[in-house]
Amino acid sequence: MNTLQDMLQMITPEVYDNIKRAVEIGKWLDGTKLDAAQRELCMQALIAYERKHLPEEERSGYIAPASCPSDAPEKIRIVNSPVNKPVKRQVE
Repeated sequence: MNTLQDMLQMITPEVYDNIKRAVEIGKWLDGTKLDAAQRELCMQALIAYERKHLPEEERSGYIAPASCPSDAPEKIRIVNSPVNKPVKRQVE
């Protein structure tokens, strides 16, 4: 194993799941905590694996595009609501 690409070729779906779980909970399956360097490397491996093997919408951190404003429900503002009225404070 000479390069990161070689290592990524060896990641199976099971290994991917274990790495992802370790990043999520901060420790390996045996209970050993990930240090900051391990977490960073694992996250890099996850991102690289997902980019190669998963569709964009299934990748970590995916945010769906905003819908068209014409598709969004109209916002209603209640004018005579106590929430919209200023509150007077009594000064003692």
